[in-house]
Amino acid sequence: MMLESRLLKKDLFGEVRLESGGSGRRIVRDVSSAAVPLRWLAHILMRREARALSALEGLEGVPALIRTDRNRLERKYLDGAPMHRAKPRDPDYFRRAMRLLRQLHVRGVAHNDLAKEPNLLVVGSGQAAFVDFQLAWYAPRRGRLFRILAYDDLRHLLKHKRSYCPDELTNRERRILARPSLPSRLWMRIVKPPYLFLTRRVLGWADREGASDRGERR
Repeated sequence: MMLESRLLKKDLFGEVRLESGGSGRRIVRDVSSAAVPLRWLAHILMRREARALSALEGLEGVPALIRTDRNRLERKYLDGAPMHRAKPRDPDYFRRAMRLLRQLHVRGVAHNDLAKEPNLLVVGSGQAAFVDFQLAWYAPRRGRLFRILAYDDLRHLLKHKRSYCPDELTNRERRILARPSLPSRLWMRIVKPPYLFLTRRVLGWADREGASDRGERR
């Protein structure tokens, strides 16, 4: 059977394609076309994704890792709609997403990029799924840094719940939203402004691809 390939994304870190063939559909991350000055970083990010997906093997709601080599990572395709398109208003979706997030953390994986709506999917009949584990942090001992990152994962998920189901937030969840971690506060005040200037103004790269047009409440 002829292999079909469709480009989904191309940026400084390579290409992401949807490939279809005899073995079904899969997502392929190819870093061979990454910008030369950033190719070393593209390889690091790909290895981080492979390590996280390996740790999450068999977990429903996470794409299964098929294989990886020097320049390519292949994972199963999850048939779903990204959050910014699906706009989940059902509180059950967020309960399921919360349960999935706890399962990630139990296995020692912090996603570390759930602020981006395209990284959360609505699959099947309202199930939650997470994709894009390039920035994931794998720490089987779940030390202090891991716990901070896991807390930020939770806050990012609650921010999405606040956007789509604000009336369903519990008092505890509102307290969590009101208390960002120290690294999060430092990122917002010190790192994020020059980061956005470099990536968007200098490099012309928007890392919130597909995010909705709602005002950003982060």
